[in-house]
Amino acid sequence: MSQIDIPSQFDVLVVGAGAAGLYTALCLPESLRVGLITKETVALSASDWAQGGIAAAIAPEDSPTLHIEDTIQAGAGLCDRTAVEFLAQHAPSCIQSLVNLGVAFDRHGQALALTLEAAHSRRRVLHAADTTGREVTTTLTAQVLRRQNIQVIQQALALSLWIEPDTGCCQGISLFYQGKITWVRAGAVVLATGGGGQVFAQTTNPAVSTGDGVAIAARAGAILRDLEFVQFHPTALTKPGADRFLISEAVRGEGAHLIDNEGRRFAFDYHPAGELAPRDVVSRAIFSHLQRTAIDLATAHVWLDMRPIPADKIRHRFPNIIKVCQHWGVDVFHEPIPVAPAAHYWMGGIVADLMNRTNIPGLYAVGETASTGVHGANRLASNSLLECIVFGAQMANIKLENIGLSSEIPVLPLRKFNPDPSEWHIQQTQLEALREKLPRLVWESAGICREQSRLETAIATIESWQQDFAALPLSQFLLALRPVELASFDLPDVERQLGLWAETRNLLDVADLILKSAAFRTESRGGHFRLDYPQPDSNWQVHTLIQTNHWWKSPLLS
Repeated sequence: MSQIDIPSQFDVLVVGAGAAGLYTALCLPESLRVGLITKETVALSASDWAQGGIAAAIAPEDSPTLHIEDTIQAGAGLCDRTAVEFLAQHAPSCIQSLVNLGVAFDRHGQALALTLEAAHSRRRVLHAADTTGREVTTTLTAQVLRRQNIQVIQQALALSLWIEPDTGCCQGISLFYQGKITWVRAGAVVLATGGGGQVFAQTTNPAVSTGDGVAIAARAGAILRDLEFVQFHPTALTKPGADRFLISEAVRGEGAHLIDNEGRRFAFDYHPAGELAPRDVVSRAIFSHLQRTAIDLATAHVWLDMRPIPADKIRHRFPNIIKVCQHWGVDVFHEPIPVAPAAHYWMGGIVADLMNRTNIPGLYAVGETASTGVHGANRLASNSLLECIVFGAQMANIKLENIGLSSEIPVLPLRKFNPDPSEWHIQQTQLEALREKLPRLVWESAGICREQSRLETAIATIESWQQDFAALPLSQFLLALRPVELASFDLPDVERQLGLWAETRNLLDVADLILKSAAFRTESRGGHFRLDYPQPDSNWQVHTLIQTNHWWKSPLLS
């Protein structure tokens, strides 16, 4: 990649270039100089993979009130009603904004086409075939690249927040970019880095989803919330060698059946709504059914049969699913698709208000990285892209305190990391082993079903691995860097190696946070299911709050 000099100061830095980051950058006032940072390219994010669509009450027979009630019902007692009302009431105008920007949603004649998804009481999910996320992010990216006030900084890795020691304000970030660590000052930092699905061995998330924003914010003292609540999508393609490709919920909404090896629609054994029950219920139904019937859970699956849907409708609505399944040898017109649950969406995150503000002045969080209270214990289908847009739009109202700070950063001597080649090889082997072992451990101990002894064993293992990680020479070098201290590296393939180090650090922290949150909440609710506490408990109708390794309960919610 060619060398691009980046300024040492922006008005606002946005970290992450999925739907939340892109729309935030577009909505920030054009008078501000915006830096949009992405660790890969602007076309690689979980938003880009979102198939199902985006929910909004725009049909004559629908209303924001119904959307609010469906969202709260799915959230299992932990939604913030004010935030849900804000989301649903702003949804129609935000959809219009996307249409105005050029997003080509499917239509029936002149009207926007709407489909049904699980736990929605009306058809309210807008879509662009089965690649809605890609259509939204492609359109937003094109708009971002036209804006003179936005500088996109690709293949740049945010390592830490730069906190002003006297005031506790966020005043920028440290960044690994083009082989060096540098510090970039900003009047505000917006974390929009998506979720952390890669902490689980089975996930529908792309490789970039390593929980970076939550981990970075946690280390800086941000308050986090409800990290135990992970949504496991019931239907991910399960074939040897294939990524866990998500088969959209809209497929079941259009009439596909979940069946077992005998061809029986077993989901009705677990819930009267069968395959259209809430995601957590369907995921547990599959998991429980496989536990009873499968020999090897690692490769076990049930079947999703699309044949009840008319063939023309399948071709029109799900061309990408047809193509991907065909690539893996599955003809959806003549045979069912092998599917099993996989980690899909993280309901918890950095606590943020309706203006996306966190407890750290100058730090904001938008999208899956944030916890605004709209999802509660279980996100309603297709509210995730909507959250990115509705809350991203709020950044138009940003009030910056830190603009006009001196952009002069003291020049300190450049520190160089120059390891012994043989020691470096050992260190890399250790890092790669950690990165491989960690998701398996979390999947086995904090996947769809959890219980105390397995959680405690996993927590002890993660803490031991964190110590091993901190003892690595590269860790000791990087963790000793002070703010504004620059660093360079005499390493082969430095971008990949530093990326591996940073993501492994974030995943270790995220694993620790999820495991301890899951152990803390001794009940089952929404996306969190405990075998040893299988029922909801009214005493736990509270949020789990975390700050600097301290866990506590919010007051009881009404």
